[in-house]
Amino acid sequence: MAERGLSRKKNNIANYMDYTLLFIVIFLLGFGLVMVYSTSSYSANLQFDGDAAWYFRKQLWATALGIVVMMVVANIPYHFWEQFAVLGYIVSVVLILLIIPFGTESHGAKRWLNIAGISVQPAEIAKLGMILFLASMICTMGNRIRQKKGFFTVLIVPVPIAIMLWRITSNLSSAIIVMGIAVLMLFVSCPDYKRFVILGVVTLAAAALIVLVIVKMAESGAGDGESVGGFRGARILAWLDPEAYAVGKGFQTLQGLYAIGSGGILGKGLGNSKQKLGFIPEAQNDMIFSIICEELGLFGAIAIILMFIMLIWRFMIIANNAPDLFGALLVVGVLGHIAIQVILNIAVVTNTIPNTGISLPFISYGGTSVLFLLIEIGLVLSVAKGIRLKDL
Repeated sequence: MAERGLSRKKNNIANYMDYTLLFIVIFLLGFGLVMVYSTSSYSANLQFDGDAAWYFRKQLWATALGIVVMMVVANIPYHFWEQFAVLGYIVSVVLILLIIPFGTESHGAKRWLNIAGISVQPAEIAKLGMILFLASMICTMGNRIRQKKGFFTVLIVPVPIAIMLWRITSNLSSAIIVMGIAVLMLFVSCPDYKRFVILGVVTLAAAALIVLVIVKMAESGAGDGESVGGFRGARILAWLDPEAYAVGKGFQTLQGLYAIGSGGILGKGLGNSKQKLGFIPEAQNDMIFSIICEELGLFGAIAIILMFIMLIWRFMIIANNAPDLFGALLVVGVLGHIAIQVILNIAVVTNTIPNTGISLPFISYGGTSVLFLLIEIGLVLSVAKGIRLKDL
């Protein structure tokens, strides 16, 4: 009888598989493919000799590959990747440095490497590498992370990669995301609210000071935004008054706002956007949310935002029930990456913050982005499979 009872208990213990998370990701990928085709078909038809599906086809292949890799990663115990944490950090640094002699320039930015005929963006590799490295480092440090020295050690670790992304690849948005991932993982591990409040106030004060200096310099006639703060200075001025820079840095922002405003509640209908017809440059990339608003209206925009909220909610459920700290931190890192990127993209499109190149996860065009996002989802699913369900 005792053996039979023990056997029953063992049979009642099962691995957890988050099918809700999987459904949300598949839905976002499918929706993204539809929107990539809708937003890019006009420009692709002009650029590639009538091949309207050029962008769609490339995104489809990247998505298919990403799903296969995601399922492979999901079935590998997540602790397997802990041994590659340091290697991931080193590889990230090396790949970013390789952009200097071997990088490929596109749209005025040198952010890509051609590896075996495939265009790879090291910034996406750096985000994944940072999640792995910090999760391993925080677990190794243990309670020392609560001390001031341990706290700032973890905070300093991502700074070199963030600076290289900013200066070498001119990718400030990715640098912000890398630092944001580190801060969120550190907060979960060491919830010392006072330190984080001070950190947040200092960051906001520094950003406000930079904006104030650029505005004052422009008002005094000492220089325009670009001469004071480079092209980002011009973007700050265009953010504050996009109509004054309608033929320059404010053009894309204004066209995006026109698209959002013209969509109304229910939108013009899928495929009926006017702004994608050459008015919004590279609409399938960073500004795809504005086309969603134009074609599907406020209803479609809110629906997509709700899907991302549900995705983040599933991450929180998995992190709270993860078997150990390393698994929880992996999930928190992925949560931070996706949440920050979604917030930044929507904030840029709606002109809530200055324009900076940032894609909408799973939806914007970009093979490297969708591939590494799906690898991160695979890690989350692997952590989820480590959760044990018990029928009590």
